[in-house]
Amino acid sequence: MESRNPAFRGNAFDQRAGGAAYGAPGYGAQPYGGPGYAAPGYGYAPPATRPMTMDDVVVRGFMTLAVLVLTAALAWALVPVELAAPVLVVALIAEIGIWAFITFGRKANAPMVLAFAAVYGIVVGIVSHAYNDIYHGVVFQAVIGTALAFGATLAVYALRIVRVTPKFAKFVIAAGFALIGLMIINLLVQVFGGDEGIGIRDPGSPLAYIFSVVAILVGCFFLLLDFDAVEQGVRHGAPEQFAWYCAFGLVLSLVWIYLEILRLLSYFSGRD
Repeated sequence: MESRNPAFRGNAFDQRAGGAAYGAPGYGAQPYGGPGYAAPGYGYAPPATRPMTMDDVVVRGFMTLAVLVLTAALAWALVPVELAAPVLVVALIAEIGIWAFITFGRKANAPMVLAFAAVYGIVVGIVSHAYNDIYHGVVFQAVIGTALAFGATLAVYALRIVRVTPKFAKFVIAAGFALIGLMIINLLVQVFGGDEGIGIRDPGSPLAYIFSVVAILVGCFFLLLDFDAVEQGVRHGAPEQFAWYCAFGLVLSLVWIYLEILRLLSYFSGRD
């Protein structure tokens, strides 16, 4: 079985040390906990004690989100305005470093995922405070919008209105990379003299509204990939440790949606 979420790609989900993919025996993989699972060099020394359950994902997901919300609230309340920019830069660098370590180093465990959530919470708290100072009340609206988006996406997945297929997964991942590429281009244009970049973040341009709506939809599509990864992991007996990967991916998708909703609402608040 291959994960369709890029946060879960790599040996931590897709392969074992011997190269066999995680999944049902029909795919040629050994059952979880079998002799090949704890082969040297894989990264997990002891064999999995038990397979992951849905409760594992729920508990770890709430823990990760709670740490993020707590550090966001602390950053909002304690970081002074004059220090907001340097603290934000340091937190962003730390966030990217931990994200890369988890994603490419395949080290999703409680300390790493919770550390990522804590650092990411600092970023979210500082950004949210800045938006709320300019557009009063927009943060609360964005939180409500994110909760509604999560609920609607979960309902769409549970009712199988949208089916997560390999083709759908490729489309979502390509769209995500395209959006990130456009944001990088926009930032570079701004740095080298274009005040509004290419228009995708300019409240006065229709492109900004379209871009944010598309970004929110892509974030919801990534949530669908997260839900599918959780379901497939439980169905095929992924090790308990994989629940931390699931929590990691869910938080990434939720914060993506929240930040894009926050920005989109700020466009309308700016018109008032």
